Amino acid sequence: MKKVFVVLCISAALAACGGSKSGSGSADSTSASNETAKTAESNADTNATKTGTESTASTAPGAKLIAANDCSTCHKVDTKVIGPAFQDVANKYPATEANIDTLANKVIKGGKGNWGDIPMAAHPTLALADAKVMVQYILSLKK
Repeated sequence: MKKVFVVLCISAALAACGGSKSGSGSADSTSASNETAKTAESNADTNATKTGTESTASTAPGAKLIAANDCSTCHKVDTKVIGPAFQDVANKYPATEANIDTLANKVIKGGKGNWGDIPMAAHPTLALADAKVMVQYILSLKK
């Protein structure tokens, strides 16, 4: 994602600077710069897909919400950090509506005791619907 952003910024800068020629060729120069920017933009998307660094799981809405919040401070997908690995949570809880509701409320209210003595911080500003999307994603990571 960072590579795409950098390429887009460079392309925009080139497109903005490319039209500075004076005379009759300036319109052609500007459209050539715009074509270069469009080509770089489409290639950036293709290259990100080809490298394999972006998986479909990381583009899931739940994964995006997790990345946008502080979850990765204490959790990783397959490794215990401070809290349990997301895959361990998925292995412990079946993806039922009751478990999704319970775990989403736990994400919002915080908790202690199910995974050790270190409490999970509360996230009171997180919307319940977002917490449910995050929990559904986590429960989909079952090994």
